[in-house]
Amino acid sequence: MLNRKLMGPDPRARLPSEALAKEGQFKKREMFYVYLIRSEVFPEQKYIGFTTDLKKRIETHNAGGSIHTSKYKPWKLISYHAFAEKRRAQEFEFYLKSGSGKAFANKRLW
Repeated sequence: MLNRKLMGPDPRARLPSEALAKEGQFKKREMFYVYLIRSEVFPEQKYIGFTTDLKKRIETHNAGGSIHTSKYKPWKLISYHAFAEKRRAQEFEFYLKSGSGKAFANKRLW
């Protein structure tokens, strides 16, 4: 067995994710996003949503592609939260839309 103290840290630990992907050590995964946006024209209007393509979803909101947000465009991204698991992201979105989640978001996220 090799002595790690003599060899130092694993050299692969310092490689960027692209290098790890080339080595087959790292696989790009689909991420799931919960995002908070605010209307630039009507700042009191806020929206919380879920998506897998954050940039495209914000563009859709600003193009009037969502019935819930089209009246208040343009929208500004306030924050987003990335999850590796779809279920966790959906649970967080559901929580932020609940009473205690709204209080948390108002105090910490908006």
